[in-house]
Amino acid sequence: MKENFIPEPAVIREIITQNEQIRTFRLELQDKTKAFTFLPGQFLMLSLPHCGEAAISISSSPTALPLIDLSIRKAGKLTAAIHEMKPGAQVGIRGPFGKPFPVDSFSGRDLLFVAGGIGLAPLKGVVDYCLFQQELEEDSVLSMTLLYGSRTPSDIGFQETIKNWQEQGVDCRLTVDIADEKWQGDVGLVTDLLDDCTITEKTTALVCGPPIMIRFVIARLSSMGCTDEAIITTLERHMKCGMGICGHCHLDDKLVCVDGPVFTLAQLKTMDVMELG
Repeated sequence: MKENFIPEPAVIREIITQNEQIRTFRLELQDKTKAFTFLPGQFLMLSLPHCGEAAISISSSPTALPLIDLSIRKAGKLTAAIHEMKPGAQVGIRGPFGKPFPVDSFSGRDLLFVAGGIGLAPLKGVVDYCLFQQELEEDSVLSMTLLYGSRTPSDIGFQETIKNWQEQGVDCRLTVDIADEKWQGDVGLVTDLLDDCTITEKTTALVCGPPIMIRFVIARLSSMGCTDEAIITTLERHMKCGMGICGHCHLDDKLVCVDGPVFTLAQLKTMDVMELG
């Protein structure tokens, strides 16, 4: 969008329930003549009249345009109102904003995705994008492995997506903090899944989830030999404008909405990022 100050109306075409708290809203710009593109890792500012505006990561690949997926966890006034909406309703979107994942540098790399909870949403677009490139046999990655942690089996999101990824050759490994009587998979922290992973000079790790999870995963990846430049994560801050104007998302001398939300560990080490240690 050329004008990022005024929200563009978008229509909800489909709603996909991921779990009790997360739903994916598949949107399409009302004005189909509007030019719109993005890269995995970027976000939109989503708004509803009288409910406010919030930054939401795009969870689809640009290869799925003109449809745009926003996977939203019910957590406040705006997101609660969004969760009450039905297909055909309208929302406002501004963007895209932020620096994306460096997907152009992933060719010939082994990608290791480590996600917790809703943290899988921004990584989903990367996986879908890379699978599309593999189908074209252009600039494809060597392999993709997903380590995904949830609190309980019922909290696991994107289950159909994960099943489709497995069918397309993605090595998906899931774990939960607390199992139920039907769960037959791993139980424990997502960092435990790293025990069976091999890090080489061709590994690029993409990490997204709660700050405490990111901190321990990054420390473990570093101890396994993953370089600072090959560890990539996303940061969350309360972003009010998305354009580097308001300063709400400042971090040291950076603005997360403009300089991020995607950062390498090498970049983070030059900043004062307390929650990552």
